Amino acid sequence: MDPVRNPYAPGAGQRPPELAGRDRELDAFDVVLERIARGRPERSLVLTGLRGVGKTVLLNTLRSAAIGRLWGTGKIEARPDQSLRRPVSAALHMAIRELAPHHRDPERVDDVLAVLKAFALRANDSSAKLRDRWAPGIDVPPARGRADSGDIEIDLVELFTDAASLATDVGTGIALFIDEMQDLGPADVSALCAACHELSQLGAPLIVVGAGLPHLPAVLSAAKSYSERLFRYQRIDRLDRVAADLALCAPAAREEVEYEAKALDLLYEKSGGYPYFVQAYGKATWDHAPQSPVSDADVRVAAPEAEAELAVGFFGSRFERATPAEREYMRAMAALSGEPDNDMDAAVPTAEIATALGRKPASLSPARDALIKKGLIYSGERGTVAFTVPHFGRYLRTQPV
Repeated sequence: MDPVRNPYAPGAGQRPPELAGRDRELDAFDVVLERIARGRPERSLVLTGLRGVGKTVLLNTLRSAAIGRLWGTGKIEARPDQSLRRPVSAALHMAIRELAPHHRDPERVDDVLAVLKAFALRANDSSAKLRDRWAPGIDVPPARGRADSGDIEIDLVELFTDAASLATDVGTGIALFIDEMQDLGPADVSALCAACHELSQLGAPLIVVGAGLPHLPAVLSAAKSYSERLFRYQRIDRLDRVAADLALCAPAAREEVEYEAKALDLLYEKSGGYPYFVQAYGKATWDHAPQSPVSDADVRVAAPEAEAELAVGFFGSRFERATPAEREYMRAMAALSGEPDNDMDAAVPTAEIATALGRKPASLSPARDALIKKGLIYSGERGTVAFTVPHFGRYLRTQPV
């Protein structure tokens, strides 16, 4: 079939041609937006899940829904080596610019921008040279005595409160979207929770929509005990069979291409229902299939190419980031987490990993902590670890040592 017409999109954060299996999350967010528009209390939202399940795609889709209701929006991607202050400043600046044309009082907008500039300028290290200092690009003088204390928790609460009041003036809201939220530093997580707590008590129309790995709820809970009640948590999982078939068949139908039932059976078996893998196997199968309908034989011919691409771009690139000690740790995890043909990798007790390697658990803590920081594994329950990437254990079990 014509590769130019191939509808599948296995890209990082790239929206698939058919966003299947996420209707529940989209409908729930519409309810949140409508409730806030009517002055009803609502919680901020946190999406969690493994890599490759489409959290970033869903985050972008929710942002589009907010923009469609004339909300001010901004998005950031958290990084472990970056303070929250600068990216939040840029994101909120974008949100305020989106609201400004709907506000009747330009001076009121400038007042909030002045507070935002004061908050942003605190990101500059006083010891940094002048040429290295960051200018936020806001054309008003910074405010004094508001959001400029230098304490991120105090400043963020004041900034969010003022920004939310601007949204109240125009009868909409502000939504701040944070991807890779588990990478925020402890002080920033604490500040973000405190700000969301203050906003929820005020009923202010500003929400945070975060996305991160499965241990994100534990990160938030460690910062503030009330975070368990502060956010609405939604776990984003792999697609069920109906949704996975829809993700393949709907784009193909628009190109007048069909799948045989056995082909769909094999594609679900290969992909495990993980959205990224569904797109990867779908794309390879399309390129190899000579004609419609696509058969299971076409899938078998194409599967090695999809697997080779995943081995390099999805699995291999992550494995290469690990040190030799970290790779040894992950190989032990993989050996303990499932059989070579098992689709699912179970969580593994850290004590069993130590036993398998013939080491004391304490001596393996640096490797474990580094892998968690790199986002390759996570600890969902105390004393256990699991891979953040679907099928990663299976990949490691098939690789030569």
